Amino acid sequence: MKDFGLKKLYYSISEVSRLTGLEQYILRYWETEFELLKPGKNRAGNRIYTNKDIKLILQIKKLLREEKYTIEGAKKILEEFSSEPSGSTASSDFKKIDKPFVTGPRSIKKDLEDIKYFLNQIQTIL
Repeated sequence: MKDFGLKKLYYSISEVSRLTGLEQYILRYWETEFELLKPGKNRAGNRIYTNKDIKLILQIKKLLREEKYTIEGAKKILEEFSSEPSGSTASSDFKKIDKPFVTGPRSIKKDLEDIKYFLNQIQTIL
């Protein structure tokens, strides 16, 4: 995860808004759309975000804004990613593409897509 400069366990919605470059209303909306995004609330009822929540928000932002997925498409991607075993590491992601190469243009394209997926997973981990 990126080093946000703040070393805290919990962040307010205004801090998360500043860190992610997203408006607060967008964060609240995404909370209704993405089941995985469930920040806790303190005694006063204010949202408190963890580092894990911030990482998820950045991942959602990347899917929606940079990779141009729809909300439904981003949900599917996140569901697939979250359904992997929690001990998933870069080496287990590598096993997905660790298969014999079949010759031909279609298999080369598929192999390149697998490599791209693997590199994107490594990039999100780092």
